[in-house]
Amino acid sequence: MSLDVARIRSDYPALAEGFVHFDGAGGTQPATPVIEAIGAAMRTAVSNRGTAHEPARRSGEIVAAARAAVADLVGGDPAGVVFGPSATALTYLVARTLARGWGPGDEVLVSRLDHDANVRPWVQAAESAGATVRWADVDLTTGELPVGQYSQLVGPRTRLVAVTAASNAVGTVPAVREIADLAHAAGALVHVDGVHATAHRPIDVAALGADFYVTSAYKWSGPHYAAVIADPAVWEPLHPVKLIPSPSVAPDRFEYGTLSFELLAGVTAAVDHLASLSPSEGSRRERVLASMAAAEAYETALAARLLAGLRALDKVTLCPAGRDHCPTISFRVEGETPAETARRLGEQGICVSHGDYYAVEYFEAAGLRATGGAVRASLYHYNTEAEVDRLLQALA
Repeated sequence: MSLDVARIRSDYPALAEGFVHFDGAGGTQPATPVIEAIGAAMRTAVSNRGTAHEPARRSGEIVAAARAAVADLVGGDPAGVVFGPSATALTYLVARTLARGWGPGDEVLVSRLDHDANVRPWVQAAESAGATVRWADVDLTTGELPVGQYSQLVGPRTRLVAVTAASNAVGTVPAVREIADLAHAAGALVHVDGVHATAHRPIDVAALGADFYVTSAYKWSGPHYAAVIADPAVWEPLHPVKLIPSPSVAPDRFEYGTLSFELLAGVTAAVDHLASLSPSEGSRRERVLASMAAAEAYETALAARLLAGLRALDKVTLCPAGRDHCPTISFRVEGETPAETARRLGEQGICVSHGDYYAVEYFEAAGLRATGGAVRASLYHYNTEAEVDRLLQALA
């Protein structure tokens, strides 16, 4: 199935301002149904969850609907969906909770390809527990995260393997399932950072082998809210530090304070919007899979056009990406810092990111962080060939 990009773009009111948004990896623009759902939730009487009156029941229905929506998005179980303010906050929550069972001699394995939100929480949790941190390295020539090294890094004392489903720095999509299989064979859990990948391709947490999968709605047209998904059986034995009167059952016991009901209404609307990108029949899960497959095909072609254009520019140097990669491209322009390139593009209405984008370990390993990192053009399904050409012309 193909995308009607003109129709899709009409669902994003921010695009009417005329800016070219190549900063989707940092956050996408919200779709109209999301904006309307948030507003509707705030105009309607809701109160904290309960059963005594209608406003209390409404808030419970909003939460339940959002859990079901996120489960349909990634192929999880609604009873295993935990919400929080950000992927970083949720990863810290999971790390601190798991670390209560770690001790000296235990090992945690992280990757230098990952966003720091899937690195530092694990490093710090391991340090607090006296556990050892081991590192998987990136092949800086190819942009790949070689699977072979995991056979040497994973061992009988490995408790947790953290890996990204797609690099927010260069787009590389690692062989997560192969890594997960090695981890599970050793009895370790696998935490997958799906923040970047979820926006660009169909996701199935079971197929990935993820015990925990975290995603942020503002990376896929939704509000600034996040979720971490696990099988309810994985949550069941885990008990975070919490207030005495707060819920004792999962997933609620992992959610601190009162949830943002209006943002959760927006989360549900964002999933419904994604399911409508390429009209199809079937359940919402089936429609999500069809739409995201169509979006992936469209974005792949768009990224190929951008890559070909960048390679034709003498003074542009690309950061290598793996064979399988999302439509996220990092580069540098000879003779100027990434910040200068981003500013000059910004003056022409072209929005790109610059720096290390929190992919600290990658840019340190590449020797680029001290000189400003790189410029990132991250495409999304509302971008067009004309916008790609506009960026290439501006760079030229």
